[in-house]
Amino acid sequence: MKIAVVGATGMVGQVMLKVLEERNFPVTELIPVASERSIGSKVKYKGTDYEVVSMQTAIDKKPSIAIFSAGGDTSLEWAPKFEEAGIFVIDNSSAWRMDPTKKLVVPEINAEVLTKEDKIIANPNCSTIQLVMVLHPLNQKYDIKRVVVSTYQSVTGTGKAAVDQLNAEVNGNASVEMVYPYQIFKNALPHCDVFADDDYTKEEIKLMKEPKKILGDDTFSLTATAVRVPVQGGHSESVNIEFENEFDLDELRKILSETPGVTVLDDVQNKIYPMPLMAEGKDDVFVGRVRRDASQPKTLNCWIVADNLRKGAATNAVQIAEYLLKQNLV
Repeated sequence: MKIAVVGATGMVGQVMLKVLEERNFPVTELIPVASERSIGSKVKYKGTDYEVVSMQTAIDKKPSIAIFSAGGDTSLEWAPKFEEAGIFVIDNSSAWRMDPTKKLVVPEINAEVLTKEDKIIANPNCSTIQLVMVLHPLNQKYDIKRVVVSTYQSVTGTGKAAVDQLNAEVNGNASVEMVYPYQIFKNALPHCDVFADDDYTKEEIKLMKEPKKILGDDTFSLTATAVRVPVQGGHSESVNIEFENEFDLDELRKILSETPGVTVLDDVQNKIYPMPLMAEGKDDVFVGRVRRDASQPKTLNCWIVADNLRKGAATNAVQIAEYLLKQNLV
């Protein structure tokens, strides 16, 4: 089982290596891939140093699966070349997510859509993954009518340079490269990704489109506002869900608590609720502050938190690889 990790030196790539090791994925040969400037450098996996190689070298080595986390342009150029060589590609960029010929997969929800023919598989947006992990079981039971989501997103979602900017600002270092248009320390930027013609950001558009594809349901509406906050541990979401059907809060909490990959932390009297600090480094999606919307019937408010580098990216990708292996698709 040869595995290529494309973007192995990046922030998500490093977490992918960590997750592969933690979950004891049966890697017989690791093939780390990165940009031209990183070729020849080393990455560590299970205590062994592996040399970073080029894209073409990786293809020539014929891995069974290539997990991509190297940006959309790289994926658009190279994923088809891996596909032509018979290699499964699990892609973490936005390049293929809304392509009608490609599957968009969260294994706990829709892994069964995958076949041997699906050589390029899209990993959803990090904010989308934690959202649909909660929406899916509730939609099955109560039938969702409308969702309003506001995100509070970690700087790790932008990458290492953004983390460096935050840390430099915390330490009073003004000479660091600015990744964001404004200071992020002591601030909140209602600006994740770039603005589209309709004044929504690309991050908000992903949140509004991807859940419908993953859930296989376009009957509900969804709107989003995405905000970058000076946090490193994970993404948080304030979510308002209007259902077609009435719900019982105790039953709803029970449904969520029995959902694989979801942990309910909802005891406000004892100040127990999800926070990025406690979600960091964990694979579950955490949900709390579960309560009725007092302004209208059949509507729920909740708070969802997850580590965007793990379940929001690396862990979900590795889980897809595990499913391919388990079902003998690879």
